Amino acid sequence: MTIKSSKTIYVTQPSLPPLDKFVASLGRIWESRWLTNNGEFHERFERALETYLRVENVSLLANGTLALIVALQALRITGEVITTPYSFVATAHSLHWNGITPVFCDIDPDTFNIDPEKIEQQITQRTTAILPVHVYGRPCNIEAIERLAETHGLKVIYDAAHAFGVDQNGESILKHGDVSVLSFHATKPFNTIEGGAIVTRDAKLKKRIDFLKNFGIANETQVVAPGINGKMNELQSAYGLLQLEDVEKNTHSRKRIADRYQEALREVKGIRTFSIEPNVKYNYPYFPILIDERNYGRSRDETHEYLKRQGIYTRRYFYPLISQFPMYRNLASAASSNLPVAERIALQILCLPIYDCLEADDVERIVGLLADKTAQ
Repeated sequence: MTIKSSKTIYVTQPSLPPLDKFVASLGRIWESRWLTNNGEFHERFERALETYLRVENVSLLANGTLALIVALQALRITGEVITTPYSFVATAHSLHWNGITPVFCDIDPDTFNIDPEKIEQQITQRTTAILPVHVYGRPCNIEAIERLAETHGLKVIYDAAHAFGVDQNGESILKHGDVSVLSFHATKPFNTIEGGAIVTRDAKLKKRIDFLKNFGIANETQVVAPGINGKMNELQSAYGLLQLEDVEKNTHSRKRIADRYQEALREVKGIRTFSIEPNVKYNYPYFPILIDERNYGRSRDETHEYLKRQGIYTRRYFYPLISQFPMYRNLASAASSNLPVAERIALQILCLPIYDCLEADDVERIVGLLADKTAQ
């Protein structure tokens, strides 16, 4: 049976702060006439994030991609960097824009994160760093990655675009590596419309990052580095401060939806769901499932199109792999023989709608359609 509805459901919808509070913040910004360059809201937002995330040295940037580019510059990364093909293209693009060669490493079949057991075989004399991604906010195998980095003298830059507020064993995962990079894009559970941040334990490195994101300007007459314009403005900062007030409530709403998906789909043959480790405080940015066509009776792409016809927009995220795009597919590490797990997962993955205002009836409609494998 097909459950009909005229309502359109998207894979994600942005969390929004109360309009009246945002308008009040805009009023203060207008009155001050200070719109960017480390104004009141920017400074308050950096401090508020450090408190909420329980980290030191947060640098705000205009978006997550610029944050990755600046982080690599700040650490003076060159040569080759080992990373994952299973991510958003910004991960590899940030390397490309810095003149660095990405070296793709296969992923773990259970976590979809870079597989530490396969990193070492990719290390060469030109390797200077590892760029892992906490995919869907699930923590990488941090201990194994940093053990490898220490052994071989490599930097570690964590792409934590999905991992805002994620803790493991009671500690923020943003405290690991040389830096962690966040995205505050509108599709994220915590957003500033556009925006991003770099987190580091090194106060001197933060100072360099802050120079680089502001053209390298030290004062009115001195430029100390070849920087870029990567600053977050006052409007984004004010928006972010208001978002912080509701982030725990919104996370709880996402958890409730994820729990219902888990319960309803666990026994559907051909659909694989994922549970979160009990030692992880999670933020539920996506709800990925794997579809095994042989057991489900319908391919991932057929399921994606079927749900779309019902007004439900899922996402094949991440498909295609970064390694399959024209600017990267000729790299030796992009060969299919090097990435068998990532290529298999990319053909089965489907992310279901999940956001804090997704209604319970809509969740039931989605799970009903997925459970009814005979519908066309």
